[in-house]
Amino acid sequence: MSSEIDQIDNEDDAVDAVIDIPAAIMVSDLADQLDVGAVEVVKALMRGGYMFSVNDVIEHEIASVVCQLFGFRAASAPESGSEATSISVDNKDEDPEKLTARPPIITILGHVDHGKTTLLDNIRKTNVVDGESGGITQHIAAYQIEHNDNPITFFDTPGHEAFTAMRARGAQVTDVAILVVAADDGVMPQTIEAIDHVRAADVPIIVAITKKDLPNADLDKVYRQLSERDLLIEDWGGDVIAIPLSGITGEGVPELLENIQLVAEISELKANPEREAMGVVVEARKDKSKGNIATILVQTGTLNQGDILVIGGTYGKIRAMFNDQGDRIQSAPPSTPVEVMGLNDVPEAGSIFKVAENDKSAKAITEEYERQARAETTKLQDAHTRNTPGELRQVDLIIKTDVQGTIEPVKAALENLNDVDSRVNLIHIASGGISERDVLLAVASDAVVIGFRTPAEAGAESLAKQEGVEIREYDVIYHLIEDVEKALDGMLEPTYEDVYVGRASVRAIFNVGRRVKVAGIFVNDGKITRESKIRVMREGSEIFMGEVSSLKHFKDDVREVANGFEGGVSVEGFNEFEEDDILEAYNTETV
Repeated sequence: MSSEIDQIDNEDDAVDAVIDIPAAIMVSDLADQLDVGAVEVVKALMRGGYMFSVNDVIEHEIASVVCQLFGFRAASAPESGSEATSISVDNKDEDPEKLTARPPIITILGHVDHGKTTLLDNIRKTNVVDGESGGITQHIAAYQIEHNDNPITFFDTPGHEAFTAMRARGAQVTDVAILVVAADDGVMPQTIEAIDHVRAADVPIIVAITKKDLPNADLDKVYRQLSERDLLIEDWGGDVIAIPLSGITGEGVPELLENIQLVAEISELKANPEREAMGVVVEARKDKSKGNIATILVQTGTLNQGDILVIGGTYGKIRAMFNDQGDRIQSAPPSTPVEVMGLNDVPEAGSIFKVAENDKSAKAITEEYERQARAETTKLQDAHTRNTPGELRQVDLIIKTDVQGTIEPVKAALENLNDVDSRVNLIHIASGGISERDVLLAVASDAVVIGFRTPAEAGAESLAKQEGVEIREYDVIYHLIEDVEKALDGMLEPTYEDVYVGRASVRAIFNVGRRVKVAGIFVNDGKITRESKIRVMREGSEIFMGEVSSLKHFKDDVREVANGFEGGVSVEGFNEFEEDDILEAYNTETV
């Protein structure tokens, strides 16, 4: 992090207003809470060394630094497990006679600049009432249209990272995923990532091939690339529906909507409109004039004005409810998106909401949720415990490699471990650094993240610790394969890592006998201990690493030399100290 950002922590006196930031928040939502432009927040992140777009999700630690840049103080991050445990809404316990058909909920995903926004805009325009001069009165993050007198709900996410963040919190929102691929560009890295995320969600896929009217459009190329990702379209003998279309002219859009309804009919989507409402929070914000506002999606039951909502540690009576057109409504049946007012706090996106009988019941539900809250943990060495004896043993992995060329050999080596009793399930494999998206996908898929010769990006490690996701890094493919094989057999040993203890600078060198040299040091940070391993750094590069053979304070042997004190240290096997060398101390700990 830059020195500008580092200095923010010392400028607390200039920060007065306190705002609540969830554990993870979208950049655009943070900008709304700060009442500044989203571009200004992106610039602030860039100054701190973070490359995030308006639609990316950032963690509380990073968001709190940005808040200080704009004159606010972020409230402390919520502790792990302090919220109500999210659950998926299903019909397992419902009376079959009370179940009725509900509209499908659709999410559109794909690579940047492949026409997702244009397609969504075209779908909206086909449903605008004549008197509305140019557009929908009020656009929220989920909205409903009518096609052939049948409603369809669109869940307008900014990308697959938000789509996965919802599932990571237990909210399975989407019934059908629309994969957008541009006919002139073909399958791109984010397209592949979106495919992996949709497969992890286990929902039907319809491919919308946009920009079919461009001169360089190549449908056969797109079909071939999709088949390489095991998506074989119907025209090629497969079972995946693919619709070529133009988001600008609208050609092909009616066919897309008809196929959405066809898939929905086959899926037999049903809900009980007579029960108390349950659903998911799509987004939430604090409005200066209206207070706390949440966009929610009713998944089952019927939500009514006056109902008392419970969302994690937040609850409140619905004072007003609006549909996606901005019209005030009194009730919302299943698959209906609405904005509600009246909550006592801003809930976190992806949280499940329930309806309570009264305030007392709402408080009791909140307390019970908090007692039951727990942090889920995924560990490679414990992977075998998730398998029932006699069943197929499986390890779910998300793998990032240093370069594209490394993917195939790693993939092939892992697939060779598959047999009749065990299987390696590659949720996602791609090149590049380990990102927060990978961690979110791991949370949603109960997977382990593996980096092969590639590091974790800024924020990914912190998010992984917060969410209980294990990240393992390897430089040698045999070690990677060996560990995965042991995990399948339930034999994997604990791993070890070096934990930073302190840093010292060499001020002088002393000869002790003919062959031993002692470095006279001043401890600049932390401490140097007798049990530490020492990395000798010269001009920013490590030149040696070894055990401490002796540690003294003046003439006394000591167990440690603390920050701000001088001492003498010798390192086993190293006698080439120079003044201004930096000695970094590490202790080995079991992970």
